[in-house]
Amino acid sequence: MNRRTVILTLALVFALVLGAYASWPRQADLRGFEPAEIARLETAMWRDYYEKRYVALFGHLYEMSRTQFGFSPLDSFRIALSAAQAAKAFQPTRSREAADAALPPLVTYYRLLASATPGGFDVAEAARLELDWWQARREAVGPGQYGVTVARVAAITYGKHPDDPSLLISGIGRAEAMAYRDERGQAMTDPDWSEIECRLRRAYRSLKAAVAAGGP
Repeated sequence: MNRRTVILTLALVFALVLGAYASWPRQADLRGFEPAEIARLETAMWRDYYEKRYVALFGHLYEMSRTQFGFSPLDSFRIALSAAQAAKAFQPTRSREAADAALPPLVTYYRLLASATPGGFDVAEAARLELDWWQARREAVGPGQYGVTVARVAAITYGKHPDDPSLLISGIGRAEAMAYRDERGQAMTDPDWSEIECRLRRAYRSLKAAVAAGGP
């Protein structure tokens, strides 16, 4: 066997091993997140979004899927790609009709997430509600209102009752963190982003409590 053949064989073996590692099924679980870490990642993703750093946004989405939910590298890539595509499609829109361009990648995103829940969930409804609160933020709807929609998305995703107090606290808490960012706009500073991370940490602690509680 000549040197060229050896190199090609080793490259093929490496590619097969890498492909197997990336696509090998993992026991992903949406309930396995750590509140402080997911708050850190979500804060980074918000900052990426508003600064239009889509490559960085993809990277943080990938990291969240891998480290917080336990998806395989391949599925984490697909989740990150669909979420980043949805955000990029939504950002330039100025009407609900135009915002529907973000719906197909959102459906893909939630379909992938649903594989990490015991019985799945209504993917189309989760995607529709997600887009609904994204748009509501642009229509002078207060965080107390669209925060309820955020909680409804979590209720669908985790199979919980939408009126669960911890879910509502979490959803409204996330919405209030978004409103904090919206009020400051381009004047956001590093301390402001730290404040958002603190607010998100509290919100995700409430979500973790709701998820950990037994029953729907």
